[in-house]
Amino acid sequence: MLSVILFTVTSFIIGLSGAMAPGPLLTVTVSDSIQGGFRAGPLLVTGHILGEAILVVLIFMGMGYLLSSESASSFIGIAGGSVLIWTGIRGLRSGDESSGDIPAGGSVLRGAVISFSNPYFFIWWGAVGAALMYSGLELAGAAGLAGFLVGHWSSDLAWYSLVSFLSSRGSFDTGGRIYRAVMVACNGFILLAGLYFLTGGLAVIF
Repeated sequence: MLSVILFTVTSFIIGLSGAMAPGPLLTVTVSDSIQGGFRAGPLLVTGHILGEAILVVLIFMGMGYLLSSESASSFIGIAGGSVLIWTGIRGLRSGDESSGDIPAGGSVLRGAVISFSNPYFFIWWGAVGAALMYSGLELAGAAGLAGFLVGHWSSDLAWYSLVSFLSSRGSFDTGGRIYRAVMVACNGFILLAGLYFLTGGLAVIF
């Protein structure tokens, strides 16, 4: 039992180190929390976790090696980069408009789409995530796997909820310059990330 607890804590720490890395999901969490309040973070993470649950099933079906392959990375980079570019441009165009509360279902879907648009999401799960899953199974069977998933998903929920809380606490005037500057910066980052992923995917082909 103690070994499962320690493995869960280890999975939490490893997951937290990944969750804290700057990326599109973090940027969207900040921008959505400014617009929609604290609930944006947990809702976005719900979509992110649902996407990860799908990958867990795929890995169990023996597709883990495909997720981290060069060809898959190229395809995901091109497709995901295109989605992020579209998201960034769309956000920049509507940056001067206050969208108010974001529907709960919209945030969940947004979290899943942003996650699936990031090639490193698949690479991490195809390599690190799969290794931790099988380590948990070897350690304590289903209990070990559950320990990994609980630890990993708890780290995502804890970090993005904290980011969402801190972002929503800011006294942003949605019609003011600070708000517009933050939204331009966030969407600009998403656009640049999309260009980075797209060029990386194309580089594998050409």
